[in-house]
Amino acid sequence: MRHPYPIREIARQAGLSTATVDRVLNERGNVRESTVREVREAIKDLDRQQAQVRIGGRTFMIDIVMQAPERFSTAVREALEAELPSLHPAVVRSRFHFRETGPAAELTGTLDKIAKRGSQGVILKAPDVPEVTAAVERLVVAGIPVVTLVTDLPHSARLAYVGIDNRAAGTTAAYLLEQWLGDRPGHVLTTISRGSFRGEEEREMGFRSAMRLADPQRSLVEVTDSDGLDSTQYDLVLDALQRDEDIVAVYSVGGGNRATLEAFEALGRECAVFVAHDLDRDNTRLLRERRLSAVLHHDLRQDMRRACQTVMRAHKALPYDGPALPSAIQVVTPFNMPPGTPSTATTD
Repeated sequence: MRHPYPIREIARQAGLSTATVDRVLNERGNVRESTVREVREAIKDLDRQQAQVRIGGRTFMIDIVMQAPERFSTAVREALEAELPSLHPAVVRSRFHFRETGPAAELTGTLDKIAKRGSQGVILKAPDVPEVTAAVERLVVAGIPVVTLVTDLPHSARLAYVGIDNRAAGTTAAYLLEQWLGDRPGHVLTTISRGSFRGEEEREMGFRSAMRLADPQRSLVEVTDSDGLDSTQYDLVLDALQRDEDIVAVYSVGGGNRATLEAFEALGRECAVFVAHDLDRDNTRLLRERRLSAVLHHDLRQDMRRACQTVMRAHKALPYDGPALPSAIQVVTPFNMPPGTPSTATTD
């Protein structure tokens, strides 16, 4: 039990005698296990109290940099703003740098401006390309910790990744899709916003591997480079459907789901099973209308809180609490939507 506290202080916190605490800390024996637990809990309580003292009155300016469709970046902004009270007594102020698409040079330009201007931390969703990796290195050299969100940059100098195990998510999607399709023949359409996002690549790899094991005869048809935008997704999906009349199901890795369904409807085609990601406003409405079969969801509020706390730990404002585990993957159907799910309003 490593700790910086005097025995007297631990004893006062635990409501035990100093002699008892001394026996526990020095493993002298003749102490009940329940007493050992009380001492451990007292040290944890003191750690938390010390952390509150360290962060009280401190302000952390954090930059959130994202390349994502507007519907997802809006969900991230709302999740962060909802979590700000849970970060008290620290004050977190945020600057948002959102874009839906564009060349890597524009994104790295934003990161370089942050490095020059200064920041307590960057939460980043970006493609895994060498230019971005180099820009992350420059941020870290400037003393700015970087936390990747949803999609990782594992070969960069980033401090941590916050999000789901994307490969496991793809495998889960394959399991659900095969369960619902059963013996029904037909091909599966996989839609990816852009192959340079590692998170999407990992989802697709997990999905393809699991589908190959479950039903090696079922073909997978890939549509990519839509940036998850409805305006580009529709034409790409329509073309795929016209070229392959046997497509009966969809695994949406990267979004644009309204447009995908509109393409099916334009050709009078049925989409028997549709598995998507993230409970943004569009997917919430589509799920309630039973036009999506299931959504693989993770708690964005929890992710944003963890990302901010990781930045605080980088500045020694919070104690280290071990390596971060992936966020839980929730399978959401029309019947088990979590409380606080966005309204059915669209983000047009």
